[in-house]
Amino acid sequence: MKPMVRLSLCLLIALALAACVAGSPESASSASGNWILQFLLGLWHGIIAPFMLLGELINRFLPHLLPWKVKMYEVKASGVAYDAGFYLGLGGGGPIAFRTWRRRR
Repeated sequence: MKPMVRLSLCLLIALALAACVAGSPESASSASGNWILQFLLGLWHGIIAPFMLLGELINRFLPHLLPWKVKMYEVKASGVAYDAGFYLGLGGGGPIAFRTWRRRR
């Protein structure tokens, strides 16, 4: 893959992940739904947590570099389903996605 295409793809993925972060109005409205929605939201936030940690560090040390504020955890989701999904996504989401990607190559 050409370097410019790879860079564009990485930028597109980063923007897509930034659109789904915790703390957004969409995330807050999903967090008030039923337990299945809370579980899936927690799972997604657990999977993207390493990226959001980088975003939080950038916001902490270079506060005006990113045009948005990111959160790693949705504080409005106060349920066992969200917590279970978050920890499952945090523990298994990255390695499972990486293994799936490696098999396709």
